[in-house]
Amino acid sequence: MLFAIHAIDRTGALPRRLANYEAHKAFLSDTSRFGVKIVMSGPLVADDGATMIGSLFLIESPGRTEVEAFNRTDPFAAAGIWEKVTITGFVRRQG
Repeated sequence: MLFAIHAIDRTGALPRRLANYEAHKAFLSDTSRFGVKIVMSGPLVADDGATMIGSLFLIESPGRTEVEAFNRTDPFAAAGIWEKVTITGFVRRQG
């Protein structure tokens, strides 16, 4: 099953995001311990097209429990960068 993780940063979180970016990338490099696969991921950006304001993931997983564990363990979550995280099932129609 596919799941979308939509995470919005707290106001003023950009310096904390940048300070934790390398740990976040290293964490994403191997998701096998959670039993999930990242289909697509990247930062959400402001209308200027550059300022990072959140994260978006499309995850392939056996179920929600694995996605929640993956998301909870992300260094960005541990650093309190995200103000709001929504995890939603997703059905691919195109692409």
